[in-house]
Amino acid sequence: MNGLVKAYRRAQRLGAVPALVLAGTILLLNPAPARAASSPVTLCTALDICYCVNPDYRDAITVNVARVRQLIADNRAQGKAIGYLSVPLSPAGGGAYLVNSDMAKATAEHVGKRFGARTVYLLNPGEEGSDAMQGASGADYMYMWTQILEGQKGLGEDFDFFYFSGPTDFARYFELTGTADLERLEAWFDDKIATNPKYKDAIANGSLTKAGFRNYYGLRASVAFSYGSHDEWNIARLINDRRRGAADFGIANQLAVLFDGQPVSPGGYETPTASGDVGRCIK
Repeated sequence: MNGLVKAYRRAQRLGAVPALVLAGTILLLNPAPARAASSPVTLCTALDICYCVNPDYRDAITVNVARVRQLIADNRAQGKAIGYLSVPLSPAGGGAYLVNSDMAKATAEHVGKRFGARTVYLLNPGEEGSDAMQGASGADYMYMWTQILEGQKGLGEDFDFFYFSGPTDFARYFELTGTADLERLEAWFDDKIATNPKYKDAIANGSLTKAGFRNYYGLRASVAFSYGSHDEWNIARLINDRRRGAADFGIANQLAVLFDGQPVSPGGYETPTASGDVGRCIK
């Protein structure tokens, strides 16, 4: 490489090579070192919920929080009740992201029909994540959604209810009847998944299998098996705990919480669950 540089310099002195070309050649031969990945940092929200976040996503998170808050405000201005859909989106446990994303959209539409599209807006995180968040972790996303859910006062003041998806929601999506449901899921896999090129690589490397798909959607498809949904349940509980102690809210003005389409019991409003992506960075 040094010999080549010397040759270029000699040619340049003789006028054979413009200086700009020489500079570009040296730059190519001596490229700048690749930018090191940012170290994760602990970021906490108004509710003092902390996550280990990649700081490269902070700007994208800030922009999307503002955008979604405005989206909520626009629907609130139309007199709508505002809800939040908690649904497993990741393929963890044997599922598939595209299936989960499509199911979330179908559930949001179902809730809209149930309550009336003119009177309710259900925020679907699968639809309102930022394109700039590609490659982000669950903790990055939850840092964003926690800020949106808690509101600027930390009382969830932008929302009226949480809707936690459960087995009934997934059964509706797959059109399960309660008879031979696991067999129906196997047939669904053969018909729509095994022949779909979007899933070809996952099936080839074994990360998506018929048995895993069948068992996940037949036995475990629910927020009970989702990291993010566990955090969202605890966020709802914490907001309602603060509302119960706030003079402007009280027990009568807690956020309504539904699981699998049904209201939870009074004790459910006060019962925490295991954390999912919550946690400070460990150094």
